[in-house]
Amino acid sequence: MARKKPTIIDIAREAGVSISTVSRVLNNSMPVAEETSRRVLETVRRLEFSPNQAARNLASKRTNTIGLLLPTISGGFFTPLLEGIDRCMSENGFDLLIFSSPKLERHEFKRMVPVGEHNTDGLLVFTSSLVDEEISRLHQRGFPLVLLHRHSPPGLQVPSVIFENQKGTEMLIDHLIEVHGCRKIAFLAGPPMNEDSYWREQGLRASLQKHGLELDPDLIGMGEFEGPIAAAAARKILQSGARPDAIFTGDDESAAGVITELLRMGWKVPDDIAVVGFDDDYLAPYLPVPLTTVRAPSEQAGYTAAKQLVSLIRTGSADLLTVLPTELVIRRSCGCKAN
Repeated sequence: MARKKPTIIDIAREAGVSISTVSRVLNNSMPVAEETSRRVLETVRRLEFSPNQAARNLASKRTNTIGLLLPTISGGFFTPLLEGIDRCMSENGFDLLIFSSPKLERHEFKRMVPVGEHNTDGLLVFTSSLVDEEISRLHQRGFPLVLLHRHSPPGLQVPSVIFENQKGTEMLIDHLIEVHGCRKIAFLAGPPMNEDSYWREQGLRASLQKHGLELDPDLIGMGEFEGPIAAAAARKILQSGARPDAIFTGDDESAAGVITELLRMGWKVPDDIAVVGFDDDYLAPYLPVPLTTVRAPSEQAGYTAAKQLVSLIRTGSADLLTVLPTELVIRRSCGCKAN
């Protein structure tokens, strides 16, 4: 017959101490006399006792699990982001729960989201996957949160990790204007209320203003960071009779859709119209025309945000704002001869 596994009650009885004393020794939660602690640990070894992790988690009110809220997990952008988060979780002994859904209102969050304060020690919140009201409620309750690709809501001090979107875009547009003589630059915006898209547009406008140019309202479309939507937006601009020198698609997935659509329509990229993106995802070098873009360190963003959340959970502190640098990556879609 299999030997019955010892319990914490057996340890307490054998060591001649209370159950609470055994718990204090195993969890190192309160000071225990050296001789008592030694006796408890010797009994643990002798009886080959293995604490039940779930029970220890319950006692400490910790789950050793972190939640991640995403609006979607489609597209090449999310793979390195998730790899960075997963690497940090593995290094620190946490499990990861992922919930993907469009932006939720507070009542929908409580009813629909299986990830939150009831079963995780903290949350990573990507862009608009959680409304400000719910972020505020969780933050005021002291629940650890770190925001990815967005700033903290006004009046709150929630740690966040973002890219240098504006500076990176300025470098990109400066290159189009100064190296390739582009004057009419179309812009395909990301999803409404998306901070990345907002700051990229600000970078575009800043570069245009610096060079004495303006952003033509007829050259603005909604790409929503999705290839098919961006392709349709570019087609609509061209069918209206507008002729941009270049199209800044806002992200690489949109750029892939736009390049494919332009080639289908008979336009030459970059001879007729240059196309540039943002992110430098894994497909950027392998598009029909290799893509000039801005490299944003997505894996580093995931790792950094997860690391900040682990620090917040364990120490109660984290950096309020982390801004990760971006860099210009030159390929052929802007008109350069680079591969």
